[in-house]
Amino acid sequence: GLVDRLECEKDDVALPAGVEDVRGLLAWLRQRGPLWREVLAENAVKVLVNRQFVTLDAKITDRDEIAIVPN
Repeated sequence: GLVDRLECEKDDVALPAGVEDVRGLLAWLRQRGPLWREVLAENAVKVLVNRQFVTLDAKITDRDEIAIVPN
């Protein structure tokens, strides 16, 4: 699963300036390295915001709980 491959179950981060939607979040996380780029490709995952599946264009804030699951 994603947790095993990325060795990261949970991460509490402040969103950087300019990251306002799910697509931007995934792009920002992919900057962590090659494995992150592979595992978090837009077509490889589904994203939940506050326990609801959302599209890549869904707006997010620092207060949201975001979960990324394999597609």
